[in-house]
Amino acid sequence: MIILGLTGSIGCGKSSLSNILKDNNIDIIDADVISRKIFEDKKLLTSVFEHFGDGIKNKDGSLNRKALGNIVFNDDNKLIELNNLTHPKIKERVLNEIEKVKLYNKDIVVIDAPLLIEGGYLEIVDKVLVITCNEEIQINRIQKRDNCSKEEALSRINSQMTQEEKVKYANYVLDNSGDLKTLKDKTKEFLLYMKENWYD
Repeated sequence: MIILGLTGSIGCGKSSLSNILKDNNIDIIDADVISRKIFEDKKLLTSVFEHFGDGIKNKDGSLNRKALGNIVFNDDNKLIELNNLTHPKIKERVLNEIEKVKLYNKDIVVIDAPLLIEGGYLEIVDKVLVITCNEEIQINRIQKRDNCSKEEALSRINSQMTQEEKVKYANYVLDNSGDLKTLKDKTKEFLLYMKENWYD
């Protein structure tokens, strides 16, 4: 079974690509979904509150993600602190999910993770697919999706590894500067390439 790592910078269309792969009956392990679920772990939640203060706590005691995001997207050290707290848990769940998929004798499983490279997943995956796009389009997508200013969009982009850096680790690069139909066509090309070149 091929373990494919899918990554790309914010606003490049990783989720759209993930959904197209799902439509092609490919199992996706979404690290973002897992990273949201891990806060159900009370012990972890408590240590996040201890690190970042009560300002990130909702009245009901749950996590205010927006408040936490505002802290970590504007301070690299805080982002590293958060990642150090959460990454081991996320990775553990990802590995469990891979084992589950293996039981079904699938040809491929995809780990969809924005921090695939930074989070140390390269040792787990066999191949890396990086989705990229033009920076202006990227900024517009983030503004539209998150209803934020250009400055906020840029601050989110700048808090991540650059697209150029990510591409250095790629076995395949998919440019998603076009519309959804173009992305679907390019995904078909990729799936064909994968079957011809990566499967034994």
